[in-house]
Amino acid sequence: MTLKPHKKSDLDKNWMKARRDKPKKIQPEYHLIVTEGTETEPAYFGAMKDIINRAYPDRIELNIHGAGDNTLNLFQKAKQMAASSANGYKHVWVVYDTDDFPADHINKTAQLCDEESTEETVYHAIWSNQCIELWFLLHFSFMQSDLHRSTYWPKLTEILNAQGVGEYEKNRADMYQILFPYMEAAIANAEKLDKINVGKSPSAAAPGTKVHVLVEKLRPYLKE
Repeated sequence: MTLKPHKKSDLDKNWMKARRDKPKKIQPEYHLIVTEGTETEPAYFGAMKDIINRAYPDRIELNIHGAGDNTLNLFQKAKQMAASSANGYKHVWVVYDTDDFPADHINKTAQLCDEESTEETVYHAIWSNQCIELWFLLHFSFMQSDLHRSTYWPKLTEILNAQGVGEYEKNRADMYQILFPYMEAAIANAEKLDKINVGKSPSAAAPGTKVHVLVEKLRPYLKE
C-alpha cells in the first residue's frame, strides 16, 4: 500500500498541526502547622508564614491552625484537617508542649506521627519539654538544667529588657523578629540537647525540643 500525499486543502487543518501541550503548572509544597497553643505558637509561626507565602508562593505554602487542644486530640485534629484538604499536605507539623500532660499521652502523640506517616503525607511531632519558651531561650544560651517552665518567663523578660524591647508575654507578635538574628545559635543549642537526649522518649527528654526541625525545614525560605 502506498501512502498518498496530504491534500493541499488539508494542510492548514488543526488536526494536521503538531500538538502543543500546555505546560503543567507546578504545585507548591503544602505544609500545615497545627499547634496546641492559640497565642504564642501561632504568632511565632505566623510571622514565618507571612514571609514564606509572600516570597515563594509557587514553591511552598504554609497554613497554621491554633487548635487549643491536648496532645492526643491535637494529632487527630491535624489528621482530619490533612484528610479534608483539597490540595493535600506533604508535611503536617504537630506542635505541642509537654507541660504537665501524662507521659503516655506525650509519647503516644509522637508515636502516632511516626505510624501514620505515608509517602504522601509526613507527620512530625514537634514537642517542647516543657514548653516552646525553651526554644526561645536557646537563641541566647545553652540550657541543660531541667527547670520548671515557670522560670522561663522571668529569664526571657530579663533578656528582652536588656535589649530594650520590653517584657516577655505569651501573645507577643514580634518574637520571631526579635529572635531571628540568633536562629543559628538556637538550632545549634537544640541539636546539642538532641545528642544528650538520644534514646529518651519526649516525656523524659527534659529539657528538650524539636522546634528546630521545623525551623530548619523552613529556613531556606526565610530570607527576606
